[in-house]
Amino acid sequence: MKNIELANGVYVGPDYPCLVIAEIGINHNGSVEVARRIIDSVFNGGCSVVKFQKRDVSVVYTPEDLAKRRQIPPSAGVLQMAVERGVLPDESVQRLQGSEFEDTTNGDLKIALEFTLGEYRVINHHCRHKGVMWFASPWDEGSVDFLEALKVPCYKVASASLTDKALLTRIKDTGKPVILSTGMSELWEIERAVKILGQDQLVILHCISTYPCKDNECNLRFLESLQAHFPDVPVGYSGHEKGLIPSLIAVGLGAKVVERHVTLDRRTWGSDHPASMEVQEFCELIRQIRVAESTLGTGKKFVSPEERAVMVKLRRCYYA
Repeated sequence: MKNIELANGVYVGPDYPCLVIAEIGINHNGSVEVARRIIDSVFNGGCSVVKFQKRDVSVVYTPEDLAKRRQIPPSAGVLQMAVERGVLPDESVQRLQGSEFEDTTNGDLKIALEFTLGEYRVINHHCRHKGVMWFASPWDEGSVDFLEALKVPCYKVASASLTDKALLTRIKDTGKPVILSTGMSELWEIERAVKILGQDQLVILHCISTYPCKDNECNLRFLESLQAHFPDVPVGYSGHEKGLIPSLIAVGLGAKVVERHVTLDRRTWGSDHPASMEVQEFCELIRQIRVAESTLGTGKKFVSPEERAVMVKLRRCYYA
């Protein structure tokens, strides 16, 4: 297994501690201020890497998907905020304001959750000021170009995009490191994606794409199989389970990256919040991962000074 430099001073590999990534994703609910609060909170808990998602809604979803009625509680405030931010089309604004934000569609929500270039520049500035690395999962080729304009240091391929050859090729063409998530995928599909991306600057994450994932569905031993299948590539775990134990076991099985969704409040309205960790729990996971790494040791047998003191007291004879 080789070491991979994801960004200046940020490494993944056998010579470095497990990299813990806070997946903010769309848990900001369209608010830059919420995104900044999550960044600050996880940074204070020892995390210096956060991830978002970026998509061109008109490319990723069909017109039929976008037009579907979807109940979005006005109390959630997502669409009101989107109107204030000026990101919704005029048609949506007129319809929503005319119905007091009750006549809502799937497209309204998807558009509302996407940050603009200007908003990402605010996030970029905030992260630089804090000393936090940020990057994102682009869901379409245009979003790669969008993120290139922001000079992100690396890319994440979401599980849903693993079979998108055009997107993988566009990401590969940037020449930047890639983290590949493998939820919903057969091994042959993973192999095909790896062939497109190459192994020189690649990290592969085991993932189960259910939200939340039940403990008995985690199949963490696949981490060992994944490492055996791609021995030169660092492997890790993108978890959607509740609690800490599966992520800690993943570290014990060799995960060099652990990624978990983070929210300020799991009760917040939105699709990803219920399967996310609240900040306090996420920060406790970081602490426990460091304890786990210390407990695992080096794999080499040695007698500690404390053991030697006990040995002197208890042993009466030695064998040649």
